[in-house]
Amino acid sequence: MAHPRTTAARVKTPIGQFGGGWMISREVKAICDDYGLGPREAYFRGRCGVLGECAADVVTSVAVFFPPEHVEASWNGGRKLAADRAVALYAAACHEWGRRKLGGYDGCARIAELLEPVVERASPVGAPLFAGWRAVPLPDDPPARAVQLMHVVRELRGGLHANAVIAAGLHPLEATLAAEHDALPLGRSSGEDVARFFTWPEPYEKPGPEVVKRRAAVEENTDDLMAEVFSVLTDAESDELIELLRFGDAR
Repeated sequence: MAHPRTTAARVKTPIGQFGGGWMISREVKAICDDYGLGPREAYFRGRCGVLGECAADVVTSVAVFFPPEHVEASWNGGRKLAADRAVALYAAACHEWGRRKLGGYDGCARIAELLEPVVERASPVGAPLFAGWRAVPLPDDPPARAVQLMHVVRELRGGLHANAVIAAGLHPLEATLAAEHDALPLGRSSGEDVARFFTWPEPYEKPGPEVVKRRAAVEENTDDLMAEVFSVLTDAESDELIELLRFGDAR
């Protein structure tokens, strides 16, 4: 039977993959094409629009792993699309991607059923994007509902992880470069690859042993924080969720 911390560690990869994979999808590209936005303008307006029509500094405060100047340029550059409209379009892209990717998977309804209490009962403290996305209405159909819930859980882990990085005294770029392979987002091959994707300027300094050690501890601490989140599930439900999310192994 899976302990809540074991659950947190075991589900983070598939939830990260399917809760975030839609952000680089053709569905999101269509938003860019339809509204004349750059990919990052659509990303920041759509993902962070749950914060409302705020100053770029507010977005920077939650987009911890991106260079502040990149956040500011992308957020302000996308202001032609209102924040609430951007969120609605982004959520629709999430739903469409979920239907396309998981429409043939019978486990979606149960994944959604298991994740709903996890999302509903989790504390929003320290995770503003999680709080914002939790308030976005869920669709009725299982594939879209499951993917949106995975996205919301991913936002929770992301917020808690950012807090752990800051508490460890790591610069976001250091934490990115020192990430181990299983902690890299969206199938990226190295920390340098992620840093480049986040638009941090090169060249990159190789992380020393102490930074690598602290970054590994951050990952452990994030799993500890997420254990509390998954403690709302019974052991049997945790085992079931882990098994259901193994669909990612074959996709």
